[in-house]
Amino acid sequence: MTKVVYQTNFEGLTLRNRGKVRDIYDLGESLLIVATDRISAFDVVLPNGIPGKGKVLTKISLFWFDFLREVIPNHLITADVKEYPPEARKFVDILEGRSMLVKKADPVPIECVVRGYLAGSGWKEYRETGAVCGVSLPPGLRESEKLPEPIFTPATKEEVGEHDVNITFEEMCERVGRDVSEKLRDVSLELYRRASEYAATRGIIIADTKFEFGFSEGEIILIDEVLTPDSSRFWPADKYEPGRSQESFDKQYVRDYLLTLDWDRTAPGPLLPEEVVKKTAEKYREALRILTGEDI
Repeated sequence: MTKVVYQTNFEGLTLRNRGKVRDIYDLGESLLIVATDRISAFDVVLPNGIPGKGKVLTKISLFWFDFLREVIPNHLITADVKEYPPEARKFVDILEGRSMLVKKADPVPIECVVRGYLAGSGWKEYRETGAVCGVSLPPGLRESEKLPEPIFTPATKEEVGEHDVNITFEEMCERVGRDVSEKLRDVSLELYRRASEYAATRGIIIADTKFEFGFSEGEIILIDEVLTPDSSRFWPADKYEPGRSQESFDKQYVRDYLLTLDWDRTAPGPLLPEEVVKKTAEKYREALRILTGEDI
């Protein structure tokens, strides 16, 4: 089994942030983003990682950054370690395949979520109110049902360990301005449309996803990861059946296992058994192979 990279500590590099999955280093003119093999569930980072997960996330993001580059510029400079600054190149053994050198940007503090199907917090909110983030939906929709058209449902970006909070589009306008909000809404919907149409040709339903954007030299660009199993719900089209929760290419085995435990969903999380780790790793790699034809 591939060696797990759970955490990085690169001597001589300035660690700017350690998120649930990514370690971010400040290289002065640029940022170095390293996708580790950490995995979180219920907003808790679990004590053991999923081998190769960071490489899968990186390869999928690189694929989409290229595929969607005509819609909006993105923050990628290069993922070729040989082109990194000298102080980073010496860590090539760890960085190869799981890192990106990116432009610095001022993040817009909003998760730009697009939903094409009714699942997760959207399904919960719909059952309670008949709407999602202020967007009214037809009555009688079932869990996992395809929506009449994709909807834009923004959320606040909260600190690590806290749940993001769904907000209405009007609330987003109050926070970041109407012009920026309308631009991000329109771009998010177009990114989702193009990606979901492509994924459909590969037998994958993108039920929903979240995008993140930032300002770089006065221009809005796409940042962070994009359309990965960590930021999206990917469902196998041949097993799709509305009216229930769906199989997915992500943390399903992890969540299913955790739900069998007497765990209060606070840190520290429980250690994952080898079989759960193995099956989860296989699901991530399967998503990569189906979408891109590549493997790690």
